[in-house]
Amino acid sequence: MSITKTLSEFTAAIRLDALPPEVVSRARFLVLDLVGNIVRARHDAESTPALLAAARALGMAAGNSGVFGDAARYTPAGAAFLNGALAHSLDFDDTHAAGSLHPGAPVIPAALAAGEMSGASGADVLAGIIAGYEMTCRVALALPAGEHYNRGFHPTATCGAFGAAAAAARVFGLGAQDVASALGIALSQSAGSLQFLANGAWTKRFQVGWAAMAGLSAATLAREGFKGASEALEGQHGFLRAYAPNPSPARAAQDLGQVFELMHTAVKPYPSCRYGHAGIDACLALRGELGLRPEEIESVTYGLPHSGMLLVGLPAEKKANPQNVVDGQFSGPFVLSCALATGAMGWDSYRLLNDPTIRTLLPKIVCAHDEEVQADYPTYMSGKVTLRARGQSFVRKVTVPKGEPENFLTEAELRTKFAGLADAVLGAERAGRLADAVLAIDATADVSTLMRQAAPMMAARLAGE
Repeated sequence: MSITKTLSEFTAAIRLDALPPEVVSRARFLVLDLVGNIVRARHDAESTPALLAAARALGMAAGNSGVFGDAARYTPAGAAFLNGALAHSLDFDDTHAAGSLHPGAPVIPAALAAGEMSGASGADVLAGIIAGYEMTCRVALALPAGEHYNRGFHPTATCGAFGAAAAAARVFGLGAQDVASALGIALSQSAGSLQFLANGAWTKRFQVGWAAMAGLSAATLAREGFKGASEALEGQHGFLRAYAPNPSPARAAQDLGQVFELMHTAVKPYPSCRYGHAGIDACLALRGELGLRPEEIESVTYGLPHSGMLLVGLPAEKKANPQNVVDGQFSGPFVLSCALATGAMGWDSYRLLNDPTIRTLLPKIVCAHDEEVQADYPTYMSGKVTLRARGQSFVRKVTVPKGEPENFLTEAELRTKFAGLADAVLGAERAGRLADAVLAIDATADVSTLMRQAAPMMAARLAGE
């Protein structure tokens, strides 16, 4: 049996009542985490005004589908696109280490838009989300993601298009043959480039939203009888062979239904590239234990694996001189400086890009490849901080950063993160009700009722573009 067929049959057959309870519970948490990101990004991300203006110009603001934190209504494609792009705009969304991607951002918006299109229950939407996570992560593992990265692809967007297609197809209730057709259509839309790293471009977030919309479009076409390419994943010109030099197609179906990659997905306690999180944890711990003041710090070396160096360590000159939010998100020196100087690394930390204390610390912090840390990768996104202060050297290695599957946030911690993002937009009371509704998504008869709780009370408040 082909890999595409196997994954399509799994997608079509998935049912919440047949899944392990811990998988269903974790899926609810992951939805809550993503929704908080979307709500805040709708108002705080610097790319949002241009994104919304373009969506309106393209006729996307003329439908009945919801965007979290927005009083307007959009077309289904527009809602999937905007929710997906906003979900990834703060770089605060979930991560899958072995796949080197963020599975929730393309998958959850596609499933929700499909649910609003079809009046689906929350249980069917959550089942679609779980199917989408498995598709996205397993496709990435089969590439494998590292070699895909080396070719300049952004796997959240490329693999995410397939996950979004699977999620929407399951919400629509498509059979396995039509799911496979949706994957064949998604193949023609799978795109995403790492070139955004060159200048802090906003294309990273855009292409994730586009993947969500592409997946929804693919599933809708398949639902209407449109024929997609066969063997979309493993075929001679399929995704795996075209997008990586040495794929392992069988890996995509390994232990399918027994091991859930969704359970290997982490959430971020800090709004920056995941490769910086072990360093942030280490710096916060050292700062607290030693009572360090910024002026006492002589030097810091942050040990990383090769993949981490590429994203947050190199080129060293650029990482030591971030000019915008995207630069800061992908700068090991910046995020560690914030942790050491302020005892925190939150969304508001990006207001410190030109802070004198931060600018004094930046040149003292260097990133370096570390063999001990490399040995942990990709099982763990470890990091090791070697800090010199007071004439002494202090070393702290963090193997499992906070938020990783083995060190996952509690429901209370997730609610705190959500409130920190959503309260400023929706107000604490309305944000709390939205959180309750998301965590009870599978008890919702029509997911549209949940989506309508995500809009602010006053449209004028959010029109401030």
